[in-house]
Amino acid sequence: MADPAVLAVAEHRRGELREISLELLTAGRELADAIGGELHVAVVSGDVEAHADSLNREGVDAIHTVAVGEEFDHSVYQGAVEALVDAHDPTTLLLPNSVNGLDYAPAVAESLGVPLVTDAIDVAYDDALTVTREQYGSKVETTIEVDGDRFAITIRGGEWPAATGAGEATIESFDAAVDPGESGARVQGYEEVGDGDVDIADADVLVSVGRGIEEEENLELIFDLAEAMGATVSSSRPIVDNGWLPKNRQVGQSGKVVTPDVYLAVGISGAVQHVAGMKGAETIIAVNTDPNAPIFDIADYGIVGDLFEIVPELIDDFE
Repeated sequence: MADPAVLAVAEHRRGELREISLELLTAGRELADAIGGELHVAVVSGDVEAHADSLNREGVDAIHTVAVGEEFDHSVYQGAVEALVDAHDPTTLLLPNSVNGLDYAPAVAESLGVPLVTDAIDVAYDDALTVTREQYGSKVETTIEVDGDRFAITIRGGEWPAATGAGEATIESFDAAVDPGESGARVQGYEEVGDGDVDIADADVLVSVGRGIEEEENLELIFDLAEAMGATVSSSRPIVDNGWLPKNRQVGQSGKVVTPDVYLAVGISGAVQHVAGMKGAETIIAVNTDPNAPIFDIADYGIVGDLFEIVPELIDDFE
């Protein structure tokens, strides 16, 4: 087995591999091709054998399983990743720009003495590594040339397509010799905040509501539409700030990044902070009374009109 150009670290939650893990494979393969070397993937904790089978996609050369613990644990992930880097000497460490990824990525980068660039939306290598990020509420893109021989990068979800196609990677167990309690903190359990049964990041179809709904009581109309469509309800920030929906329903820069097949934005103007969280949707449909609303700039289909007239008609059509 040759040394990898890229080591990508997968992420899972409550037994399910997260979509960002497959997006890491696509980004990792592109970067490994540019650097010249193999793409290795690490899966740490949980049912590593099952996750390794799911990660065995076209373009992956090797998968390392670290069977320690069940859910995310800072000390386990940091120790496992550092041990893998010591053993396989990758040029680039690729991690998810998620709550978990941002928890241990700085510790790993500090320990290894490598530069860390977070929230990448594009990466390239041509004698030097360049990373593109968004700033000022996604109004500006900045491309950074990173100085060094080894790098750590966290990538934003929804920016690369998920890897597809069956792979022929070698799958090997890796003994990282890490202690879950070494850091003094230990995971005692897992608890979702708010409506724990809903993860809008996993939804194929989202009906998202904004301030155009006017009153909390009117949300019933949106839930009726979502039920008729077989969709999940999400929202822009003002709805959450008003306390009408829990935080885990919020889409956007300060909420969740979503990549559904269909995103129906109802009464959402399309502020850059919101667009940053949903622009990766395959098909975007917008309903708004303002024909100049920014949401129409990115929508595939748009309806200019009063949502209180349009939504009931949509419910009738879907029922």
